[in-house]
Amino acid sequence: MTELFFLMRKINFQLLRILRGVTLGALLAVSAGFAASSAQPNILWLSSEDHGLQMGCYGDAYATTPHMDRLAAKSLRYTHAWSAAPVCAPTRTTLISGVFGPSSGGDHMRSLVAYPSGQKMFPQLLRAAGYYVTNTSKEDYNLAKPGEVWDVSSGQGHWKNRAAGQPFFSVFNSTKSHESQIIKLGANPIHDPAKVRVPAYHPDTPEVRRDWALFYDSVTAADADAGALLKQLDSDALAEDTIVFYWADHGSGMPRSKRWPSDSGLHVPLLVHIPEKFKDLRPADYQAGGTTDRLVSFVDFAPTMCSLAGIKPPEWMQGYAFLGKFIAPAQPYVYGFRGRMDERYDLVRSVTDGRYVYLRNYLPHLSQGQYVSTQFKTPTTAVWRRLYDDGKANAAQSIFWQTPKSPEELYDLQNDRDEVKNLAGSPAHQEILGKLRGAQQALVRRTRDLGFVPEGERLTRAKGSAPYDFGHDDAKYPLERIFAAAELASGLKLEAVPALKALLSDRDSSVRYWGALGLQMRGGATVAAARADLQKALQDDSPYVQITAAESLGQFGTEADLKGALSVLTELGNWSRHDAFIVMTALHALEALGPKVATAKSAILALPRTGPSPDTRYAAYIPRLLENLSAKLGAAASESPPTKARKKKKAGE
Repeated sequence: MTELFFLMRKINFQLLRILRGVTLGALLAVSAGFAASSAQPNILWLSSEDHGLQMGCYGDAYATTPHMDRLAAKSLRYTHAWSAAPVCAPTRTTLISGVFGPSSGGDHMRSLVAYPSGQKMFPQLLRAAGYYVTNTSKEDYNLAKPGEVWDVSSGQGHWKNRAAGQPFFSVFNSTKSHESQIIKLGANPIHDPAKVRVPAYHPDTPEVRRDWALFYDSVTAADADAGALLKQLDSDALAEDTIVFYWADHGSGMPRSKRWPSDSGLHVPLLVHIPEKFKDLRPADYQAGGTTDRLVSFVDFAPTMCSLAGIKPPEWMQGYAFLGKFIAPAQPYVYGFRGRMDERYDLVRSVTDGRYVYLRNYLPHLSQGQYVSTQFKTPTTAVWRRLYDDGKANAAQSIFWQTPKSPEELYDLQNDRDEVKNLAGSPAHQEILGKLRGAQQALVRRTRDLGFVPEGERLTRAKGSAPYDFGHDDAKYPLERIFAAAELASGLKLEAVPALKALLSDRDSSVRYWGALGLQMRGGATVAAARADLQKALQDDSPYVQITAAESLGQFGTEADLKGALSVLTELGNWSRHDAFIVMTALHALEALGPKVATAKSAILALPRTGPSPDTRYAAYIPRLLENLSAKLGAAASESPPTKARKKKKAGE
């Protein structure tokens, strides 16, 4: 056996000259039949969905999480861990790739784009190093997998199926705390609704208290799932050989947490237990039952898993290892983002230093509470909106629904845990505002953030390659010019109007798009002053410029302008003639015109609800938007022309 080992080792050294991307450790592990794997820790991820720090070990006395509290008692508890995004798919995309969603193009909820060339998902790197890698329950990536990623990714995934002596990386995700459970669990929560702490942004009503109590019930159920797996790990005598992580994918499933990139939507629990056997992989501040205030982001997970496995993190990873052999220095900030949320577009970037939270709203004319059909299934959302519409919501509760949003928001978590007191205009806070603004802008440039190009146009510019690849080509993506246009447009300063009008003549379509958006955001007087420019923009080569100009003229222009706008928007909203992204954008614009679309009712109701889509993940969005438009036009979806025709055929008329 020893002679065979050294023979294979000699062969592997020759292979190393050819296979530069494979580590010596991986080759030795494979050649020795995992004989050297005892030096590699097993890694177990226990994840759950849609909850933040609502756990006993994080000081929440209302929570019932006995299993994770026991794990915390022997683990390092991170007090400043941020998810990358406030919904699952873009968060998991960032986590699995080690690249921010807006950099890879995987930032929009339930999208699917090509993987950056030359890069891998980190489980592939672990597999190359000899690990058996498994996943259960959910992938949900917005990036197409670059080849085979997992040994098993299904309900059958488990460490028990690995080869003898082989190290494992296994992911178990509990869906029991997902927002949908608030509805499914019924009206009789186990947690007492009377004892709920209602955050300042929510109205204090029986529906809200019940939903929060049901949410805490769901967290208890997820805790039980994790406890069962820890018990199994002990039964298999693997606890001393396994590093255990527990984390949730973003903040709570309650509205203004889920889907919003503030601390309430991004701050997550993170527990890490590293057995004594692997104490050399611990950070300097590791203490069983202790805490660390190191800032950690989900973009840091991929390089950290590599570091724990003895793999040097690839340079293309944008995070920083916080454990293991290749631990990196702590960073001063962590970041979040919000892109399209199912059928609704938005563009928000956020950053925190652990105390202050900064948000930059690049589409301030859109409210936090845009109508996302899934979100409105939660009773809290409906009652909250009704109270706002009836004028019964207070100032803190109204922020979620109001427009325009402030272009910049700044919150002091030490004195305002619910983030309802915007300090962006406070003279005493201009220094910290400037620091966080600068950090956010620096990240845009470092990662070549693609959020400033319309979703459909990204694919057009990429021309079959990955969005990440075109985004790192300045000839295809002149980031500085487009980013400057977005900053100018979304700043809402009136003195910027001449410069915005000039942007409409730029050679780059995304610059022109931001010029049109900037005029629209400033309202009626600005649109009137730029009427001729916007009328010209109706003929632009870019459908996104046309749509923005049409919405502006339809909302603030003359009757003739409205007629022309409706003609443009209903044409571009036709799914049989245009791609899904153009259609979604046009339907958003039609909905924004409100009652003014009544004259185009017949044309809107006749718009097709099926059409080509780059992936089935996009297929539901246009029907949802048309459903909502139909309801606002006073026509039930079942009475749309295609359905009427089916009824006639069935009745034999």
